[in-house]
Amino acid sequence: MADYVNIFDTTLRDGEQSPGATMNLQEKLRLAQQLESLGVDIIEAGFPISSQGDFEAVQAIARQAKEMQVAGLARCTEKDIDRCWEAIKDAKRPRLHIFLATSPVHMESKLRMSPEQVLETIKKCVTRCAGYTDNVEFSAEDASRSDREFLCKAAETAIAAGAKVINIPDTVGYAQPREFGDLIAHVIANTPNSDKAVFSVHCHNDLGLATANTMAALAAGARQAEVTLSGIGERAGNASLEEVVMSLSVRRDFYGLTHGIKADQLYPSCRLLSLTIGQPIPNNKAIVGANAFAHESGVHQDGMLKNRETYEIMTPQSVGRKASSLVIGKHSGRTAMRSKVEGMGYSLDEAQIDLLFEAVKSLADRKKILHDDDIIALIQEEIFRLPDRFRLKHVSVQCSSCGGVPPTAAVILEIDGEECSRAGFGAGPVDALFHVIADMVKRDPELEQYAVNAISGGTDALGEVTVRIKEHGLKATGRGAHPDILVASARAFVDALNNLVKQEQEGVRMTYQRD
Repeated sequence: MADYVNIFDTTLRDGEQSPGATMNLQEKLRLAQQLESLGVDIIEAGFPISSQGDFEAVQAIARQAKEMQVAGLARCTEKDIDRCWEAIKDAKRPRLHIFLATSPVHMESKLRMSPEQVLETIKKCVTRCAGYTDNVEFSAEDASRSDREFLCKAAETAIAAGAKVINIPDTVGYAQPREFGDLIAHVIANTPNSDKAVFSVHCHNDLGLATANTMAALAAGARQAEVTLSGIGERAGNASLEEVVMSLSVRRDFYGLTHGIKADQLYPSCRLLSLTIGQPIPNNKAIVGANAFAHESGVHQDGMLKNRETYEIMTPQSVGRKASSLVIGKHSGRTAMRSKVEGMGYSLDEAQIDLLFEAVKSLADRKKILHDDDIIALIQEEIFRLPDRFRLKHVSVQCSSCGGVPPTAAVILEIDGEECSRAGFGAGPVDALFHVIADMVKRDPELEQYAVNAISGGTDALGEVTVRIKEHGLKATGRGAHPDILVASARAFVDALNNLVKQEQEGVRMTYQRD
């Protein structure tokens, strides 16, 4: 299908390299499941050689996937390729994705290889991949700063050796849209065997042009877009999946291209990512931000009342921001709740439904109406979590503006299955909570970030707290949700401590930078 664009999602690989976006195995599996529900064609599940944890995550995702292709990333070395294949081989449709730099600065300064050595390495490594599968992708790292003729030669060499996809990345976000579109058109036109491969692009957002460059490349003949949810990724991030998809949908008249994404799953997918990594969606984020469909100007409001199309080029419903007539509250039954969560794209078993039902009832005792985001937060908090070493049981905080006794926190915490309690003071209620909990678990982490976000509106809104801590060179992010912001803060801090312990148990994660 000459007009079909393959959506290659790299949220779990490049996206996870974004500071503070590390995910555990269960979180990756849940997000991978949602990406399949979203309709992505290929998911890049990770970089198997980087760590045992990443290998196991890629392997688990490969075994879980039903229809989408599962790609693993590897450098152009035999060890990387063999390890990557071992991780993805059980997928229904596995893809080996290898990369090697082609720009002068990378070849000379990083690889210390001549152009001839680079071409020989491409030939050798693509051939090795093709011995495992006919689904091989080669990426020319830093392609946008490469010599055009050498880039064509690299693409020709990779295709001749068995690559079916050639990726032309703007690794450092250097290209300009017209320039990048011209580059893609040139490579396709001047690579003798270009008709035997699909050309792909992977654009970074260092100059804020990742989506624009991706769209220019698609208009020039590329037929695979490598993107991430909400545009997360290395440095300033990647091209945003939702922006690319809705540009193709809203401007079908201009691009004449199609895709297989279920657009009404865009917001649920981005929201799930936000809850998973503890980073709120910016209000002004295109497509999925809170302000994307908000109108304050009187002129705009008047136009909207007369005809929605005066100021909206898409509907909230088209990206999954739909109002539900099924309200969940304290009197709702299991059947209504099951219908609600299934309508939100979640598939839970009986045990998970029971657990969620109790959590919903508990929250509904404090809130009259539960919004969709409240329920999503509960699913993330209560269902999709790995067993933790520390578990918060009870929190009590006392403070006064009149001076005298400083803010006091009392905490009951379960540590390795054993319940213990302690109380202490602090400069403020949150400070008191964190000091008591840190003392109980015998840790002394540095608090790098503390952020509070209201998940839904109203004074009874479910508060979401994100904390990032650092200790002994390791960083961990935690999140917690609760109508009482102090309880949410305690949950987030305990979650961060659990994630810190898991990192210590798994060993320091090796990081390799690529496109």
